[in-house]
Amino acid sequence: MHVRTLVRGFTAALAATFALAGGQAAAAPAAPATEDRALAPRILTYDASGAAEFRAAVDRGAAIWNESVDAVELRPVAAGQRANIRILADNGWPRAYTYSLGNGVVYMGRQAVDQGYNTVRISSHELGHILGLPDRKPGPCSSLMSGSSAGVACTNPYPNAAEKAEVESDFGGAFAWPAGAPRNVMTVD
Repeated sequence: MHVRTLVRGFTAALAATFALAGGQAAAAPAAPATEDRALAPRILTYDASGAAEFRAAVDRGAAIWNESVDAVELRPVAAGQRANIRILADNGWPRAYTYSLGNGVVYMGRQAVDQGYNTVRISSHELGHILGLPDRKPGPCSSLMSGSSAGVACTNPYPNAAEKAEVESDFGGAFAWPAGAPRNVMTVD
């Protein structure tokens, strides 16, 4: 009984709306096309509690990526939360273990720093691996992913246009690991 009353009431309301619209159906405004809407960035958290003296360089490297791309945002992990990226300091060479796109471990190796390499460039470069970028060696200083091949004098911590575009493409879609890309990759720079 109640269902019939509700259906009749709904039908009456719909008929009244139709009549008020001049007897013509009025379409709701179309939502913007998917391409026109800005997608929210994919949030990746990082834990730099084990980065020791490199903590400020790690935070700056993450900030550089946040300034450079829109599809992904790196944030420090909240207490009690599991991080996508762990960052540790050790005495070896800097390296990244990428488990899947946006997930892995970065080692801020003191060996490169002792040789004179810039800590912010190292951080930004290693985070680039976690964001799906491979090494591009040898390469110029303008290429972040040229890594150590650009030389000790190179302090550029910013990705170039192609590197930014690759990260935007990888994270701007369905957040899948790029087709054909190896998984469980370890990159030693």
